[in-house]
Amino acid sequence: MNFTQTNEIIDNTWLKRPSPEVAPELIGCTLVRRISDDQIIRSTIVETEAYAPGDPACHGYRSRTPRNGVMFGPPGMSYVFLIYGMYHCLNIVTDADGVPSVVLIRALQLESVPDWLWEHIPKQKSKSQISRLAAGPGKLCRLLNIDLSLNGLPLQVGQPMWLEHRPPQFQEDLRIVQTTRIGITKGTELPWRWYLADCDAVSKE
Repeated sequence: MNFTQTNEIIDNTWLKRPSPEVAPELIGCTLVRRISDDQIIRSTIVETEAYAPGDPACHGYRSRTPRNGVMFGPPGMSYVFLIYGMYHCLNIVTDADGVPSVVLIRALQLESVPDWLWEHIPKQKSKSQISRLAAGPGKLCRLLNIDLSLNGLPLQVGQPMWLEHRPPQFQEDLRIVQTTRIGITKGTELPWRWYLADCDAVSKE
């Protein structure tokens, strides 16, 4: 079974580092979501946040539980959780096995909108509104049909999701902003949020 691959695949070795190191380097990388063999969405990661040991906002701060167990696992797994009973959030597990460390994918910019996806997008949306279809962790999961059924799966080609390294054009003039995280009440002073400068797809403060 062959799938379209444009850039080099990100492997577990690359992800086996603390999340504050991985998070900024994921900006400009590609998240590939395979919904079916003929329904594949490619999007650029434009905003991330890091959560790591010793961080009171990290789900694994106190202890390992059935809910957060995946984030203690090996790098290269998907950690999906539900907030407010209705919004899913996608995280990439990083660092060594046993270390609770993840990168939250906060926003994506679609490389293009596949024909089959247009039926889920209101026709009255403007170009700027379309660029914001995945501007937020809940929005991107809803658009890409990411839910708890994808929790704990390996990020590998042939699986529902995988990651690819930055294309050459992003290596040349990539401008990344580093700031504090949003949408949390603890650990708000940590500058562990990164986003692509001047990008319409970045989530709002």
